[in-house]
Amino acid sequence: MPNRFQLVLAATYRARMLSQGHAPKIESKNKPGVTALREIAAGEVGIEMLRRVPL
Repeated sequence: MPNRFQLVLAATYRARMLSQGHAPKIESKNKPGVTALREIAAGEVGIEMLRRVPL
């Protein structure tokens, strides 16, 4: 991630997706927020997550 603000936005958006029932891209038994951060760290999701956010 280019900066911490984009990291927080991407993690928040992905955590909401996970809470709504989307399948995680990595194996994790953590809460959605931690799973989202782990997905970002693993390179499974990234900045492209922010480009798909509907306004």
